[in-house]
Formats: sequence, C-alpha cells, structure tokens
Amino acid sequence: MSGPDFLIHGSEDSVGVVVVESVAKGAVLSGLSMETGAALTITACDDIPLGHKIAVMPISNGDTVLKYGHDIGKAIADIPLGGHAHVQNVKTKRW
Repeated sequence: MSGPDFLIHGSEDSVGVVVVESVAKGAVLSGLSMETGAALTITACDDIPLGHKIAVMPISNGDTVLKYGHDIGKAIADIPLGGHAHVQNVKTKRW
C-alpha cells in the first residue's frame, strides 16, 4: 500500500498539497487529513506538480482559500473540485 497523493490539515481546508512527483489530469488521487486520519478521494482536473495545491472542494471566485488551516489568499476565478489552485486563480489579500 502506498502513501497519500495529497495532504490536508483538517476539514476546514479548501485545498490540499500534492506530495507525489506529479499528478496527471484525470488521475484518481488519495488524500489524507492529518488532523483526523480520514481518507479522501479526488479526481484531478489538471496536471499538478509536486508541492502545488489541489482544490478539495469547489471554490468560488472571491472565496478565501484555506491551506493547512491558514488563510492563504482569495480565489480570483472559480476552481473546481480537483482543480490546480495556483497563481492563475489564487492571489494574496495583502495587496
């Protein structure tokens, strides 16, 4: 049995972090909640590199994006479940 493909901290997170070398669009991914040990399964909508974020729920334009329990910015476009959340659709709230 292999480890998870992505990690979240807990149920409040809207994105997880990919922890495998790369994810191909259409891949079925296994995730793990570090808080509860719960397993998640998501199909990737995009190719996603190691260390990048994957949406673990649909995120609407303007929504706050939470990673590992922390506000990391806001969505500037809709991000579907399994979508790549990165600079093209998430921006800081600082400026």
